[in-house]
Amino acid sequence: MTEERISYYIKQLDSNFKSDIISIERTYPDKVFVGIRKDALLKICSYIFWELGGFLSTMSVSDMRKINGSFRLDYVFSIEEKEESSSPKPWIIVYTMIPGNNPRFQSVTPELPAANWYEREAKDLFGVIPEGHPDPRKLILPDDWPDGIYPLRKDMDYTIRPGEVKPAEYKWPKEEGITTYIAGPIHIMADEPGQFRIYLDGEIVVDLDYRFSYAHRGVEKLGEARLTYNQVPFLAERICGICGFVHSTSYVQAIEEAMKIDVPERAKYIRTIMLEIERATSHLLWLGLASHLAAFDWGFMQLWKVRERLMNLAEVLTGARKTYGINVVGGVRRDIIEERRKKSLEILKKTEVELKDIGETVLKTSTLLKRMEGIGVLPKDVARTLNVVGPVARGSGLYRDVRKDHPYAAYRELSFKIPLYTEGDILARFLVRYEETFESLSIIEQALDRLPNGPIFEEVKEVEAYRPAIGAVEAPRGEVVHFAIIGEDSKIYRWRVRAPTYSNWPSVPYMSRGYTLADVPLIVASIDPCYSCTERVEVVDVRTKRVEVVEYEEIIKRSKKGV
Repeated sequence: MTEERISYYIKQLDSNFKSDIISIERTYPDKVFVGIRKDALLKICSYIFWELGGFLSTMSVSDMRKINGSFRLDYVFSIEEKEESSSPKPWIIVYTMIPGNNPRFQSVTPELPAANWYEREAKDLFGVIPEGHPDPRKLILPDDWPDGIYPLRKDMDYTIRPGEVKPAEYKWPKEEGITTYIAGPIHIMADEPGQFRIYLDGEIVVDLDYRFSYAHRGVEKLGEARLTYNQVPFLAERICGICGFVHSTSYVQAIEEAMKIDVPERAKYIRTIMLEIERATSHLLWLGLASHLAAFDWGFMQLWKVRERLMNLAEVLTGARKTYGINVVGGVRRDIIEERRKKSLEILKKTEVELKDIGETVLKTSTLLKRMEGIGVLPKDVARTLNVVGPVARGSGLYRDVRKDHPYAAYRELSFKIPLYTEGDILARFLVRYEETFESLSIIEQALDRLPNGPIFEEVKEVEAYRPAIGAVEAPRGEVVHFAIIGEDSKIYRWRVRAPTYSNWPSVPYMSRGYTLADVPLIVASIDPCYSCTERVEVVDVRTKRVEVVEYEEIIKRSKKGV
């Protein structure tokens, strides 16, 4: 990233929207904060998205009424540019203030479909109304949640227990003559509840609608209200049971940037090693489960056997197979001694050899490949419009990886490739993850070989209250983004977490249309979703009103047969 490129973006914004821009601040070397009038939000965000190549990474609402009487809206764009490039890229953060006594703003979703969920969540949790939003249904709160109670506002009284009210009818789409297949809120494939409505013409999927947030844990509010900034990393690591270390890393990097902490190089390398161990174990878990869903259980068992080696490697380095607990603001709290470094290199060599042997068999198994090839296609233009992330994006030809786009930890010093496929089907996403696993093993080995000497922790410096910051990490599922505003008394004033599945879910309807009902479990699984597992679903025939209960085993049986 060059100074000329940053200056170019600032010049373009200033020349096109001079009367709408209140301030332009180069708060950090790679980040530009652009304060604007709220009436200009739609046109400026649209310009950045479509003309400057901006990728909407997250959107955050902050209740600043006690400070300035307003709600703050931040739309965070990663500038991907027109041409594909592996060089570092800048961030442009567009923010505006919404009056606390009239919290309304013009929705940007009509021009930026990727903003859909963000703005619906803002309405639910903060009572900030996106006027003109094409889908104003609830996203987070249940139908019977009382009006006027917004959980993430600072003046929310948490002793309140909302009483019973008559639930409003959730407006699911209705089509006459179409069979509706209802899955959930307990679903066949994951660990948290969600509900699907699959609309069928015979066995062919016409459309798909869904609803989640049945188990909202209030993690952000807990971080803001109860913990100090240096206790939050241990909570952040529990956001996801598979890839929690990416969350704690993203959080601490945001806080470290805001506090101007120069993290020691050795700590950066240790973080990189653990992030790549987590990526490899996550990918192997998914590759095994995908094989299982396609009735290839040999691949499932063998891939999980390899995964066990890497779980043991994590235990060697941190003392834990999962939830490592080593990140703190300023560095890490556990070093890698020479004996463990040598043992880790031995484990890596055995793992790579074993995985290559297994992979050759997996990739020659025609029944597995046929269940994935040409199924669940997500075109590149749709992937870009929806701003999908991770293997879902790279499987559709989008060159996007935070490790290259916004380098962090030790990734600048290490050599690795970004697998890219253009087919956009399940097989492409499978191959991206498979090849990335080998890249992760290579990164770990390089980092262990080059592990620098020196301290693993830097003391926290003076804290500037109400300073916003962003941390981004490439998780196994895709980009994780943490937006934070530091408060007073060692507390976090605002903590907004955006996990990769949040960005990838909206692509599922596009992947599903035109394919069979039996393809849906594998299509949904192909985004590696972080949500729930179920025991049964119901098939509802809208013509006869007949309801058929289909057990889990039957759904898997149909999926394996492809019927």
